[in-house]
Amino acid sequence: MIETPLSRRTMLGGLLGGSAGAALGGSAAWARHSRPLRVLVATNEPWGTYHVAPLLDEAGRRGWHLTQLVPDYAGVAPGDPVPVATPGDAPHADLLVVTGAGDWPADCAARFRRLPLVASALAYQQPAEAPRARELRRRIRMFTSSSAAEGRAFARYFGTRRPVRVVGSPQTDDLPRRRPESGLVLVLTSVTHPDQTGDAAPGTELLLDAAEALAAAGKRILVGIHPREDRSLWERYEISADPSVTASARAEAAIGIPGTVFPLVAAVGTPLVACTDPELSVPDYLVSVCSGTIDEAADAVAAVNAAHLPDRATLSDAVGPVGGSGDRLLNAWRERVPSFR
Repeated sequence: MIETPLSRRTMLGGLLGGSAGAALGGSAAWARHSRPLRVLVATNEPWGTYHVAPLLDEAGRRGWHLTQLVPDYAGVAPGDPVPVATPGDAPHADLLVVTGAGDWPADCAARFRRLPLVASALAYQQPAEAPRARELRRRIRMFTSSSAAEGRAFARYFGTRRPVRVVGSPQTDDLPRRRPESGLVLVLTSVTHPDQTGDAAPGTELLLDAAEALAAAGKRILVGIHPREDRSLWERYEISADPSVTASARAEAAIGIPGTVFPLVAAVGTPLVACTDPELSVPDYLVSVCSGTIDEAADAVAAVNAAHLPDRATLSDAVGPVGGSGDRLLNAWRERVPSFR
């Protein structure tokens, strides 16, 4: 069951036109508490702090302490704004949040058995039960997701029929105003080579060939690069200094390997085309926001020229509520810490 306590108007109100407005519920309650909440976060990508970074603004506004658990400090880039700690160095905490049921979050949950446990989808997961989901299910006090579609996939991933609360994505709390530049196409990469932080997704060769075809047709290419992608593959083009969601506001259309960012780009109002390698497996909702898919680079130009947004019901299902999402997510976490209710 997907919990969507927000009205349909709120779910759709911010799409394609800015923020949906003020956050809902509970803000005064946390402000009255005498001590800030201390939260540990363990992700399926152990050093992937880019999934936690969008939460820092709201946590800072509240005075909360978020710390991402990492196996060691070697994989953390100097100057990374996300506070990190190994399990052995972790500060005292009130709550553990896992973003998946991979080996690292499952190991962290086993290490911190006394902490309340919440599962929040901060990146997409496959809609099939993860091998270690059973270890975590009974301890998890709440499941959250950014959208109803993501919630359905997240529930299957954890092998549960329990409610999943839809809170939206903090990355849509401050959507850029769309000002498309003539002929500009945003290329959204994935990860070409797996590393100790996480896996890769097939399709880079197709996407490289598609970008080349688009450039040959006179399109300007702007690359929204995944934090773990090999930048050298894309240096022939302009690599955006801004996050992909921000960069998408400049583009007439976006094309890439479907990933977590796809619904967020659609929320900005930028139409998408998906590159679908035969070996690529992603939840259907990531492709549902695209106007079309290609499996041959020769089709890229026509697909981009014809790109358009899906209907509003599809957007709502895949994107979730826009505006106040960070507030809703952290409120949900607070509810599952008995001393902070």
